[in-house]
Amino acid sequence: MATMQQVADRAGVSIATVSFVVNGTKYVTPATTARVEAAMRELKFRGNLVARALASRRTRIIALLFPTVGNRFSPTTSEFFMSAAERASQRGYHLVLWPVDPAGEDLDDLVSGGLVDGVVLMEVRMDDPRVRKLSELDVPFTLIGRTRDSSDLPFVDIDFETTIEDSLDHLQGLGHRRFGLVLENLEGTPMAGYAPHLRVEDTFRRSVAARGAVGTVVYAGAGSEGGREAARALLDADPEVSGVLVMKDDSSAGLLVGLSAAGRRVPDDVSVLSIASSGTAGDQHHPRLTTMVAPGRELGERAADALIDQLDGASEGKPHFLLPCVLRPAESVAAAPTGATA
Repeated sequence: MATMQQVADRAGVSIATVSFVVNGTKYVTPATTARVEAAMRELKFRGNLVARALASRRTRIIALLFPTVGNRFSPTTSEFFMSAAERASQRGYHLVLWPVDPAGEDLDDLVSGGLVDGVVLMEVRMDDPRVRKLSELDVPFTLIGRTRDSSDLPFVDIDFETTIEDSLDHLQGLGHRRFGLVLENLEGTPMAGYAPHLRVEDTFRRSVAARGAVGTVVYAGAGSEGGREAARALLDADPEVSGVLVMKDDSSAGLLVGLSAAGRRVPDDVSVLSIASSGTAGDQHHPRLTTMVAPGRELGERAADALIDQLDGASEGKPHFLLPCVLRPAESVAAAPTGATA
């Protein structure tokens, strides 16, 4: 079994530097840390995690907290997780995905047991009991998302307000004046009050009214059937709708099928724009969905950095990062049909 001295020789550093990397007792630059970790892998050096934790009173493990209810692990969520895990590893930490009760009842065991140094909280609701619980437990944390008032909380989030304005700008520039919005139906579930949905719906309603246009909001159930039902509900409410925003990946295919079944061609009669998704997800449909691509990788990296900066004493205040989605044109959006009016 390799020794610390052998690792130090291979990485071209002192044995003290190897110790700092292994035990997390002193800051080491990312470049030097990478060299030491590469040498550890090459020599199959394995530090003792328990011994390190006892020595430093830190585990160098951070948890990404995810609600235990429903199927909420989307491609965008996977990108958050993978990029956060990669950044944590680059900075000498291990990131684990940790399912938690939406009410936060099981956070005591995670935090008070000293299993992790800090947490990143995902799938945030406007009034999220997990945030209150983490504050009470005095554990370092960062949000991917925002509560109703996050001014005193560290967070990174998609700028949903700008994303919706940009989406409507794009459609309005193509002559659309009658808009629809399809959101997941979370009424009566533990995820009711999900902040992204409320922010998107509020911005959509306000922006459509300010533009003097027509806007209709419908809520989709699970899967493809939910999308088909949403298409029927949307066309019942506004048969002349011509520009639709959808923020529900698992129902997008059903929405397209439902529009087609009602005799609406996409994009000739109705344009469909997918919100806070990915190009990969959009390409799975016919026609390929024009998408407002979520900045998943950057959000994951920023969330890991914000938390680790707190843990390493390098944080100045509580960071706030808002990143809008970026338009990726494809085949599902076109000019409004001739004669479309508000």
